[in-house]
Amino acid sequence: MSRPAQILTWLPLARTLAGQIVADAKRPLYVAISGAQGTGKTTLARVLTDELVSMGVRAVACSLDDFYLDRASRMAFAQSVHPLLRTRGVPGTHDVELCLRVLDDVVRQPTPMPMFDKGHDDRIEARRWPIVGPVDVVVIEGWCLGARPQSATALIEPVNALERDEDTDGRWRAFVNAALAGRYRTLFERIDKLIYLQVPDFAAVRRWRAEQEQQIAPTLRMDETQLHRFTAHYERLTCWMKEHMPAEADVTVVFFCAQPTMNSWRCRSAC
Repeated sequence: MSRPAQILTWLPLARTLAGQIVADAKRPLYVAISGAQGTGKTTLARVLTDELVSMGVRAVACSLDDFYLDRASRMAFAQSVHPLLRTRGVPGTHDVELCLRVLDDVVRQPTPMPMFDKGHDDRIEARRWPIVGPVDVVVIEGWCLGARPQSATALIEPVNALERDEDTDGRWRAFVNAALAGRYRTLFERIDKLIYLQVPDFAAVRRWRAEQEQQIAPTLRMDETQLHRFTAHYERLTCWMKEHMPAEADVTVVFFCAQPTMNSWRCRSAC
């Protein structure tokens, strides 16, 4: 789907949400957009921020992805905790302290906003970070925002071949779960309004993530096998969020077909 079509898809919802935010007297206000890969979180965040700015609200959009730990830090975790932590994405692979600090600072003063280069799988050097702020509203998007830890019992059975073959003792998924129960909870508690984009199934996630890969330079793209393994890291939490997030989010957008188009979603709760 082209960029203009993506914008049109989200514009009605963005305008409704912007009106609610403008009417909300609380400032600063932190709005989170959560959902699996390819659901349109980044586009919705930008369209919503543009709508807020057009209404005279100082707002900025940012991504949890830009707060990934740098490659060297993840390699260290892979050595000391579990090899699967080489792959960015799951809770435990973000610099939560940096994210909390930026969220605190950007509502008060001009603040460097971190950037992550997914093609090179590493954080961009700090001297190249854009300076943004101060703002009244922060719109942050990220695939696992608002996720809750699972029970110890739920972690026992692997959900896919990656867990079965490469996390045989469950150390990796236990580490991810513990991260959710720890500092990620502090981060999620900052959220004032949570918007959840619910996928129809995980097969759709794989298709949409493959489309995103086409935006990366050809020499840096993952092939089909690499992409399947990469998305497997996200499967457990994506399916778990589909169970618990609709009842907890302020707004849930439900995709009821396999493509995120103008007529493929409906909104329920608070919009």
